[in-house]
Amino acid sequence: MKKRSFIKSCAALGILSALAPMYCFSNGKTKYVSKRPPINERTFVSQTIEELILKTKNSIDEAELAWLFENCFPNTLDTTVDYEVINDKPDTFIITGDIDAMWLRDSTAQVWPYMPYIKKDITLKNLILGLINRQTNCILVDPYANAFYKDLGRVSHWVSDKPSPINGVHERKWEIDSLCYPIRLAHEYFNLTQDTTPFDAQWDKAMRLLVDTLRTEQRLDGSSPYTFGRETTKHIDAATFNGTGRPIKPTGLICSMFRPSDDATLYPFLIPSNVFAAISLNQLAELYRGNNLDLDFAEECSKFSEEITNAVHEHAVFEHLHFGKIYAYEIDGFGNKNFMDDANVPSLMSLAYLAPKLKSDPIYQNTRKFLLSEHNPYFLKGKAAEGQASPHTGKSGIWPMGIILRAMTSDNNSEISKCLDMLQSTHAGTGFMHESFDKNDASNYTREWFAWANTLFGELILKVTNESPGLLSKNNS
Repeated sequence: MKKRSFIKSCAALGILSALAPMYCFSNGKTKYVSKRPPINERTFVSQTIEELILKTKNSIDEAELAWLFENCFPNTLDTTVDYEVINDKPDTFIITGDIDAMWLRDSTAQVWPYMPYIKKDITLKNLILGLINRQTNCILVDPYANAFYKDLGRVSHWVSDKPSPINGVHERKWEIDSLCYPIRLAHEYFNLTQDTTPFDAQWDKAMRLLVDTLRTEQRLDGSSPYTFGRETTKHIDAATFNGTGRPIKPTGLICSMFRPSDDATLYPFLIPSNVFAAISLNQLAELYRGNNLDLDFAEECSKFSEEITNAVHEHAVFEHLHFGKIYAYEIDGFGNKNFMDDANVPSLMSLAYLAPKLKSDPIYQNTRKFLLSEHNPYFLKGKAAEGQASPHTGKSGIWPMGIILRAMTSDNNSEISKCLDMLQSTHAGTGFMHESFDKNDASNYTREWFAWANTLFGELILKVTNESPGLLSKNNS
């Protein structure tokens, strides 16, 4: 829906005032002014989402928390969407925020909290349909790339990388999850709408290329066509051994040269991303089987998923000195393992977010205890908060995203409330989530405009609203 038409529609319904900057009051003392852009400057508008924001805000007693939700939840729609119709097909390009490129991972995650509302809002449905179409085209441009430009003729910011990304590709860091997220989006879109429109010949071609790429990166013969080199002083910004990664012993797992944080892996078998791949391949099989697209390909995807799952349990579960059997974060197939986690999704913590049934898995439960302990080198405690860190942001940077995912994978109201308290107290007065903040000083943060973290925070608030509404009236009251 065009902005002008949207505003007219709102005016007719008498809700235009609900879209103007809103004010909250805390004990009659503090005034919180909305940080959202004016209506005519927002990149996409949805009446359904606006009504949801107003309803949810009014259900939260704590003024500052309500204000954070109002700012964060619509941040993707407000600031990152480029939607149009190209060749009679919806096309949606979504930047990550302060970097004007689209990640396959981030773009899916950024719109994910809006998915439950696409059946009642044609504008949102077309937004998602357009993103499926855009992601399909991106995969066909380069299945190894993680981020793209809308202008396919644009030269990469990382043109000096070796090999140099082709035009239209922002960055070519091979990350398994980059090919999982388009499946996750398409699968959920179909489950909600039963619409097969996006599953055309181009999509089919992209999905087969996707699966072929995952197969190749099992490196069963020890080889891969992929390399990545970059002149940098950061060892986490390029793959070792001339861009090929550390040695591996084939196991049936898929190699990933980079993590979802865009950091280089220590050992190439990145376990949370392999679990995500197994989930995604099953979802792809469902799409092909349920729509009678290709039963043989569906069976191939199912068997591939089972192969990965078996390999995870055979090679990536280890006895920890303090926690029993847990999942390693990365392995190499020779028996070497890395016990840690990263804050992005997929992570070990987020496995129960991606597949809720894993929450009851004893190995996941043990792993979660480890992740929240002093034995995890990237779980930090400071004056500002405690939470998941990452090599990406150094030895003192806690990721709000990690705190959010801790809350989203918890059934403990005290833990969830603690996470809400920390998120509320560490936005440094900005009204938004950031990539990271210093464990002792939340005013020292990275990335002022990180839409995924903002939208994920909104998703958490909606989850708490639906499942434990009492927490939003009691928290900090």
